[in-house]
Amino acid sequence: MSSELSQDQRAMRHSTMSMEERKKIWLEISDISEAEFDALMAHQLARQAEVPQPGSQAPDFELELLDRQRLRTGDTVRLSSLHGKPVALLFGSYT
Repeated sequence: MSSELSQDQRAMRHSTMSMEERKKIWLEISDISEAEFDALMAHQLARQAEVPQPGSQAPDFELELLDRQRLRTGDTVRLSSLHGKPVALLFGSYT
C-alpha cells in the first residue's frame, strides 16, 4: 500500500481536522504571522455572516446583458424585474 494519500483521503482528512490543526498547518506553509492569520479568519467569519443562506431571498442586483457573441450591449437587467420568472444564477471562474 502506498504511503501517499489519495485526493479523496486528503480531503476527508482535512474535513475532520480541527480549526487549530488547520491553523498550525497553514502557519507552517505560509509566510504570515499568527496575528495576521487570526485577523484574516476574523474577517472571513464576519463576511460569512453577511452571505445569503440557502433558501433565503437573493439580494437585488443589476447586470449588463451580453449579446450572442458575449459582447457587452450596454443594456442592463435587474433581478427584481424578473420576479415570478425562472432565474438561474451560475457562479464560476471564466478566466
